[in-house]
Amino acid sequence: MDFNYDEEQQALREAVRGLVGRAYSDFESRRRTVAEDPGFSEKVWTQLAEMGILGLPFDEEHGGMGAGAVEIGIVAQELGRVLAPEPFLTSVVLAGGLVAAAGSDEQKVGLLGDLSSGASVLAFAHAEPGSRWQPTASAVTATQSDDGWTLAGVKEPVLGGARADLLIVSAALPDGGTGLFVVTAEAPGLTRDGYRTHDGGRAAKVTFADTPADLLGDEAGDRSGIIARVLDIARIAACNEAVGAMEFSLETTAAYLKSRKQFGVPLNTFQALTFRAADMYVSLEQARSLATWASMVLDSQGGEDAAVAAARASLGVSRAGRHIGQEAIQLHGGIGMTAEYSIGSYTSRLTALDHLLGDGNHHLGLLAANVSGYDEVDPLP
Repeated sequence: MDFNYDEEQQALREAVRGLVGRAYSDFESRRRTVAEDPGFSEKVWTQLAEMGILGLPFDEEHGGMGAGAVEIGIVAQELGRVLAPEPFLTSVVLAGGLVAAAGSDEQKVGLLGDLSSGASVLAFAHAEPGSRWQPTASAVTATQSDDGWTLAGVKEPVLGGARADLLIVSAALPDGGTGLFVVTAEAPGLTRDGYRTHDGGRAAKVTFADTPADLLGDEAGDRSGIIARVLDIARIAACNEAVGAMEFSLETTAAYLKSRKQFGVPLNTFQALTFRAADMYVSLEQARSLATWASMVLDSQGGEDAAVAAARASLGVSRAGRHIGQEAIQLHGGIGMTAEYSIGSYTSRLTALDHLLGDGNHHLGLLAANVSGYDEVDPLP
């Protein structure tokens, strides 16, 4: 299996790295950006749109570029390297992915066109208090009348929910199943209480009180299968973003070990510390291989194979992220514990990504539950 990027993919990586690298050339730039609402740079969001990044996953007839999962992973890795706070993962891959998968032709043209151009920001309101990474909804219910659909209930946390121009909302249908709906930011009965997350991002508690909503798609029906598939796509993109964050964490830690002196010599002269850094490198390369492999499976196969690949990659990246994040802080010593230094923020982001769409234990449980269904192999002699 060839994991090397072709010329176009290399060019994409260099273009995105150049853009976000200029915007967040030092960690203070990122710190200043996330300190103020909406928690990301509207200017950088527009620049990503002008480069075509926001429309990368969508079909050309809907204002996109028609790229695959590998290209999405490249973008996610570069955003992860600088902890770019722009909501590419949640707005484009997740919310936009649902519109692309379940929306009507008219909705795809309108919603995805505005998203791709940077004119609007979408958010997926799916998580519910007490729920754990399920593709179904129960706390928010949909009711149909002669005037259309209304929603009632609470969604929390909704990442980027306070800033979003449109919400893609999952809700329990009257006849059973989970439907998808579009709610505008100005809809009556909609309340959004925003707050900061530990990694510097933004989330919101969103309350619906007989809030008018438009059905996503041409007709009502259970969309839990579509939600599950798009969640897997987002999980693989999140794995790639985590790889970018881990890559920078290792580079920063290795540079610190070379420059910081103890007892008159650089820290990297102590063999035990060098071994720990080498173990971090092994974890990074394993995570990178898993994320890239899962992206390629998603492009070539899909279906159940993609779901299994997403779970395997998420489990491996979860373990690698915890290992690299903790080791990076410990090898930095006391400075690694300070809020002003970057390495703690990278570990915080790795933790947030781990819990966004299902942590390592969740995916380990999914894989273990289906272990009897995997193909048998002959033991090595």
